[in-house]
Amino acid sequence: MISTSRELRALATLAIPIVATNIGMQAMTTVDTMMVTRIGKEALTAAGVANVWITGTALLAIGILMGLDPIVTQAHGAGDGARAGRAIQRGLVVSQLVGIGLGLLWLLTEPILLLARQDPDIAREAHRYTLVQIPCVPFFTAFVALRQYLQGRGILAPILVVTLGANVFNALVNWMLIFGALGAPQLGLVGAGIATGLTRCVMFAGLVVAIRIGRLHADAWVPWSWRAIDRAGLLEILRHGTPVAMQLSLEVSAFGVSTLMSGALGTTAAAAHLIVLNMAGLSFMAPMGISFAAVTRIGNLIGRGDHAQAQHASWVAFGLGAATMGCFALAFLIGRTFLPSLYGPERDVLVLAASIIPIAAAFQVFDGIQVVGGGILRGMGNTLPAAWFNLFGYYVLALPLAWWMAFRAGFGLAGVWYALALALATVAVLLVLWVRVRGPASATQRTTQRTTQRTL
Repeated sequence: MISTSRELRALATLAIPIVATNIGMQAMTTVDTMMVTRIGKEALTAAGVANVWITGTALLAIGILMGLDPIVTQAHGAGDGARAGRAIQRGLVVSQLVGIGLGLLWLLTEPILLLARQDPDIAREAHRYTLVQIPCVPFFTAFVALRQYLQGRGILAPILVVTLGANVFNALVNWMLIFGALGAPQLGLVGAGIATGLTRCVMFAGLVVAIRIGRLHADAWVPWSWRAIDRAGLLEILRHGTPVAMQLSLEVSAFGVSTLMSGALGTTAAAAHLIVLNMAGLSFMAPMGISFAAVTRIGNLIGRGDHAQAQHASWVAFGLGAATMGCFALAFLIGRTFLPSLYGPERDVLVLAASIIPIAAAFQVFDGIQVVGGGILRGMGNTLPAAWFNLFGYYVLALPLAWWMAFRAGFGLAGVWYALALALATVAVLLVLWVRVRGPASATQRTTQRTTQRTL
């Protein structure tokens, strides 16, 4: 008999360290935002629009590397350590290839922002902030590959420890390079960019040391060989990862476009938008951790051939994601005036941010459901539907509506956030329906039907 409480414990055991890790990752961005706010609204806006481009393009690389998820999780569930070992080797090769492309895209920051009709001074500062981060791109993409490999095998503590250490390093180096503390040069926004890049390098180095010292690759490794660049193996990662890259990029780029819209509404609107977006990004780390746990749990169960249990795990993961984000929604509503004040003293920005927070609170549950749904599909190795749902929810529905509400109907910044809420609700509903009809249990049914047809 399938036990919900047992499944909940299994998911929570995986999710809690991943959630803590994700919150730690987002905390670095939060610390950056809080420190850059002290420089002024212009610096905050420049960092914000730069991060729109940085995050949107980085998620293309991250999404492709998430193509490792179904391979590693299902290999681990099946006890096939050699397949998992070959997968990470190919993942590291892919990480360097996508890293080259990512660096080239970051070189285009200023012209892209100018095409998006951002203020030339803001675009120039954003370009300088991005440029100094490029040398650390290969280390960042390699870190992502190693993280997915360990998560897929349920080895989570080293990732959390490395992330916590990186937070301390990031805060210290930010303080030194932004404000010129401890004898360091006072570099302002450029200093924030250098600190972010160095932190990514430290995270990669920390994970490599943890894997080597702890022998975390034991039983899931093979000697390096030409099979690491086997065309079919590399294409397998790309086949799984490209739709994930599309899904993530569509979602984050939609929020990026919303940031550009807020910039067109003025500096105050842009700053308020970035504060609330940063808060929503911090809360998003919790269901994203549950999503990663769902990838591991469902992939492992499918690798063992237990599709019914994997289907049950899907529903438990949906419920856990929704419940977690319900708590964040309540916290947003209670702290709607206090939370923005943590980001700086400018009253016009804080008042506008406080007026937007209830809308962000309203879509928290939908945000939790949709990100968990994406994780379920990654665990199954069926990643394309989520990309299509994001395309429809954001680009067919939300962004045209956001533009109309913000610039034609007179809702201003609130109109942008109402449209984003609609997109998240739409994607969440579509993913739940898809898992209901085409989830892990249905995969067993389809396999049985095909076997019966061949027998007949």
